[in-house]
Amino acid sequence: MRGAALASCALALAACSPQSVADSVARQTARTVVLPVVEQYMPGPAAQGVTTCIIDNATAQELSALSRDVGVRAGTTTVQNVVTIATRPDTIRCLQTSGLPLLPAV
Repeated sequence: MRGAALASCALALAACSPQSVADSVARQTARTVVLPVVEQYMPGPAAQGVTTCIIDNATAQELSALSRDVGVRAGTTTVQNVVTIATRPDTIRCLQTSGLPLLPAV
């Protein structure tokens, strides 16, 4: 039984491509940068949902740029990048569909 469980885990890990792992790490890292920015404009649960919509609508390059600010306070460029992503039609659609507030214009 234990061998079958280990084999299943090995197969599941083998299915993960290095690119998908890198994308997942970039998304999680960017989330830690975006959430504090969004929390400046709205409280906890709403900020979590808005952050998800922003991350889901960011390009790979934007996620990479946002990730560079991990561990430091977001500067004006990072805040502007978050606002830019938040005001895109697809992001606004995500927010409206989820019943979340729009990020106020900065």
